[in-house]
Amino acid sequence: MPLSLHAAYVPSALQMLGTARHLIDTAEKWCGEKNVDHGDVIGARIYDDMLPFTYQVKCVAEHTQGSIEGVKAGLYSPDLNPPPADFESLRAKISGAVDAMEALTEDEMEGFIGQPMRFEFKGNGMDFTAEDFLLSFSQPNFYFHCATAYDILRMKGVAVGKRDFMGRLRIKAA
Repeated sequence: MPLSLHAAYVPSALQMLGTARHLIDTAEKWCGEKNVDHGDVIGARIYDDMLPFTYQVKCVAEHTQGSIEGVKAGLYSPDLNPPPADFESLRAKISGAVDAMEALTEDEMEGFIGQPMRFEFKGNGMDFTAEDFLLSFSQPNFYFHCATAYDILRMKGVAVGKRDFMGRLRIKAA
């Protein structure tokens, strides 16, 4: 049986949204244990020209929920509003994306296949089919931003490892 678009996209999106939520919770707990100001993690960057932890987490939601909203509209442009400024607001952003992903049905996702989809950013655009946008643009982006959020925490000294990044695996039930 061929893999559906829903099966190829939604479970992985939910896995990384779960990872992002775990990273937020872990960062907040670490700040409390180490007496570190939350802003020191929220605003942390790997390098000066990179965007901060809060932006990376926001983008995990943007490239899951936001990408689905874009597919429905036929157009996706990144949300350039400032990212949430605290852990609780980041959790709310991730929770909204989880709710949106969980609401998607296989039939709805299969209905997207073949639809035209346009990505636009700062006057530049790329045309896709909906499935190619989700699988070749959106999916790599939510992995990238989740990995970058993880890397920022590692750089700050937060004790996270590969299992923290992997999140909830979809293992075969006994």
